[in-house]
Amino acid sequence: MTRVTPADTGLPSGQVQAVSGGTVVDWNDEVDVLVAGSGGGLAGAYTAAREGLTVAVVEATDKFGGTTAYSGGGGVWYPCNPVLERAGTDDTLDDALTYYRAVVGDRTPEDLQQTYVRRGRDLIEYLEADEHFAFQMLPWPDYFGKAPKARLDGQRHIMPTPLPAAELGDLRESLRGPLDTDRLGAPLPELLIGGQALIGRFLRALSGYPNVTLHLSSPLVELVIEDGVVTGAIVERDGRRHAIHARRGVVLATGGFEQNQQLREQYGVPGQARDTMGPWGNQGLAHQAGIAAGADTDLMDQAWWSPGLTHPDGRSAFALWFTGGIFVDRNGERFVNESAPYDRLGREVIRRLEAGEMTLPFWMIYDDTEGEVPPIKATNVSMVETEKYVAAGLWHTADTLAELAAKIGVPADKLEATVERFNSMVATGVDPDFGRGDEAYDRAFSNGEPPLVRIDKGPFHAAAFGISDLGTKGGLRTDSAARVLDRDGQPIPGLYAAGNTMAAVSGEVYPGGGNPIGASMLFSHLAVLDMLGS
Repeated sequence: MTRVTPADTGLPSGQVQAVSGGTVVDWNDEVDVLVAGSGGGLAGAYTAAREGLTVAVVEATDKFGGTTAYSGGGGVWYPCNPVLERAGTDDTLDDALTYYRAVVGDRTPEDLQQTYVRRGRDLIEYLEADEHFAFQMLPWPDYFGKAPKARLDGQRHIMPTPLPAAELGDLRESLRGPLDTDRLGAPLPELLIGGQALIGRFLRALSGYPNVTLHLSSPLVELVIEDGVVTGAIVERDGRRHAIHARRGVVLATGGFEQNQQLREQYGVPGQARDTMGPWGNQGLAHQAGIAAGADTDLMDQAWWSPGLTHPDGRSAFALWFTGGIFVDRNGERFVNESAPYDRLGREVIRRLEAGEMTLPFWMIYDDTEGEVPPIKATNVSMVETEKYVAAGLWHTADTLAELAAKIGVPADKLEATVERFNSMVATGVDPDFGRGDEAYDRAFSNGEPPLVRIDKGPFHAAAFGISDLGTKGGLRTDSAARVLDRDGQPIPGLYAAGNTMAAVSGEVYPGGGNPIGASMLFSHLAVLDMLGS
């Protein structure tokens, strides 16, 4: 029998021991609830603290916030929540569930879908009882506008209200900055919006509870199991192992494994780790710990996809809100509805790549109406100087479409014919080829009008695109209480998962904006309620 000693863990041992897999573990810390990850899973930590439990949050990186802190909107898809009801929505939970079931289908358990659709409103009511939290409507149409009971006016989506960064006090420097801060060195904003505001509000609320400890640079690497029950975890801190006893349970909410190229290849996740929007710490350590503890998994080849504008550093980053242009493949032909919801668009690119029907990069073709810069109004990573894209061979300009085609290596006659056909569609306002503008989301960025803009003002331009993602969505299978299930479908006592560490409740689709953060917040909250017997 191997004994884990204080010298191994680096801190004086506690009074409690556990025998896990033949190893005696001396606990360094003891809490009621251990939450791994500091994105949307902070909802679970907050719930535990508010209900009087002691809680430790362990974050693998040097900043709190995870992928959620990178989200420009920070929204959640919670139908009929109090914010929407105060605004006078006529939506119903039954309608919302009809929509959700129609697009997700039977890919995930019905009770899991029921829980997500019906319980989000309760969480917002719970949070709004605390003055630290405030939300507002952000109308965002459902992503499958033709599905039964789809909400075309966006009244299933809310976001946190902005928060002055100064209100975080000393915690400000611990909050993960926006993507532009991490990747481009931009200064930290003085006003927190979107996901930054959401994480900021949780941190501010948690800082008021004496029963909470927050730990950075502390990845969870192993679960401790005693007689079939998860009783705690091993966390690495300053190069040493630190054992934390969790009397009520462990919540794994560490995001996906999108930054781990080896795991992406192992599970068949398309794309490259360099092109993800997840922070560098999303390596899948909690996934691996859960699997080692006997957890079942699902959807491990899936991610939240998007087209990615390719930047001079070689990374393709999530981009949306196109006010012009078309996408063409290596044949110089359109292949997709360019204004479709980003996950649907990304999945079509992946489908064609896997079928050998196209290669990367694909190209956005646009004219000079807005100049040389592509007509993209929302890039998760801001565009840098034009000359850097040109020097990297990512942006091209030519006086004619034929000359542009030569520069990007596509047939000139095909590109000219493609643009001519597209311009003819613009004249009618209808895209019979790919249905651009047929759904409410397509028109969300064009004032409700068909998003079809002529390409006829020279010089003509091309910008390179790749495939990006907002994180993987495969993970540990859970039940509707967020309890992790083993390979026989039975709960593993003491172990819970939420967000991108759990197998996504939405299966292989992206029903609407705010689903990833919404699932992380809700199921971490429900995990703690289950620990409390609520």
